[in-house]
Amino acid sequence: MAESITSKDHETGRQKVAFTRVLLIPLSIVVAIILWEMAARIGKFPAFILPSPSLVWQRLIQSLVDGSLIRHSLSTLGEVILGLILGVCAATALGYLLAKSPVMERLLSPYVVASQSVPIVAIAPLLIIWFGPGLFSKVLICALIVFFPVLVNTIVGLRTVPEELRDLMRSLQATRSQMFRYLEMPAALPIFLGGLRIGATLSVIGAVVGEFVGADRGLGFMINRARGQYDTALVFVSVLTLVLMALSLYGLVLLMERRFLSWRER
Repeated sequence: MAESITSKDHETGRQKVAFTRVLLIPLSIVVAIILWEMAARIGKFPAFILPSPSLVWQRLIQSLVDGSLIRHSLSTLGEVILGLILGVCAATALGYLLAKSPVMERLLSPYVVASQSVPIVAIAPLLIIWFGPGLFSKVLICALIVFFPVLVNTIVGLRTVPEELRDLMRSLQATRSQMFRYLEMPAALPIFLGGLRIGATLSVIGAVVGEFVGADRGLGFMINRARGQYDTALVFVSVLTLVLMALSLYGLVLLMERRFLSWRER
């Protein structure tokens, strides 16, 4: 009887915590908007310095009606998704190779680390010059910024597999593909998905950097044009759209974690 009451109390407590977490996010957003509106009204800032939330909302509706926000958002989203796919595939393949071959890791690691020591903003103009201002250069910039965190997490994840389990698989005469499918991939997946979370948000930054350097479409181009016209409300609209895009990608990775790592809860 006492155990039943305790379990019910525990379940009620968990429901209250979950409800508080769900309620806390929209509440904090509402408070931030109210403070923003008060700062714009009390400070009496001009619209090109600090537009009020109501003015940003009007500019959002206007850009939705004329189709410019949707058009530029789809362009940036396409670059982000293609760059994310390219960067993840390349990083996973190379990470598996380096995790399996210490010799290859010693040979290639200095070049990989050196490539990450140079800011992507400095490399982006070169890529635009070499490959042109089209889609490929933006995808390549996204892939480069995604590459390193996914690569490192792939290597770390594969090396966390206990050697005792490897010996067990060898004793069962498992093939290389079976070893990867049933042991290495499940063991490395939590750490790999952690790197993918970072890469998903960084890919948005890569697309915007490429569009800043040279583009005729995309949210980065939209921000550049609005800045030149002192249309600060449109800059806010574009930035908030980028934030929403990054949060959506992050949420998709979280859903993947719940789907593929449900075995850990069981």
